[in-house]
Amino acid sequence: MTVTDAKTDLRFYLQSARDALLWKLEGLSEYEVRRPMTPTGTNLLGLVKHVASVEFGYLGDTFGRPSGEPLPWLDAGAEANADMWAAADESREYIVGLYHRAWAQADATIDALALDTTGRVPWWPDGRDEVTLHHAVVRVISDTHRHAGHADILRELTDGAVGMNKNNGSLPPGDAAWWENHRDRLERAAREADA
Repeated sequence: MTVTDAKTDLRFYLQSARDALLWKLEGLSEYEVRRPMTPTGTNLLGLVKHVASVEFGYLGDTFGRPSGEPLPWLDAGAEANADMWAAADESREYIVGLYHRAWAQADATIDALALDTTGRVPWWPDGRDEVTLHHAVVRVISDTHRHAGHADILRELTDGAVGMNKNNGSLPPGDAAWWENHRDRLERAAREADA
């Protein structure tokens, strides 16, 4: 495999995760994209804000390519976990636009640098802060897919929409009755196993 092929593969998997994550916001109200759905407050728009911050950090700052974007939720005095939710004055359009700008910067870094280029992660401990671009891209892909999975579950809990994108449900076919029977069967199996 050539370096160009490796970069193409990495960009494909990164973009598929990005697209899946943003698709989870489509058609939902402001409340629904911000609503905390877990005991720790996980919410759809917060996941997008977080992954935008991750891309700016690992595929920008780490390689001496700062974006210039103000990210006050990452400042030293910022509230803990502030990158995982959108304040009322941070619009959906702002967060999605921020994510698009993070993509552009990350893609430019991937295009401009060799995969074996070494960078330093500013928030990692000295002496253990060195990474290659290849490592950083794989880390971002992994993190984005992880959060796209979180978003998939949150969206299913919100309105039942599932899948990678509007053209790929990633599930076997079945109508609402089939899925209800399937879930009931799983519930019975879980109870039997616990008996």
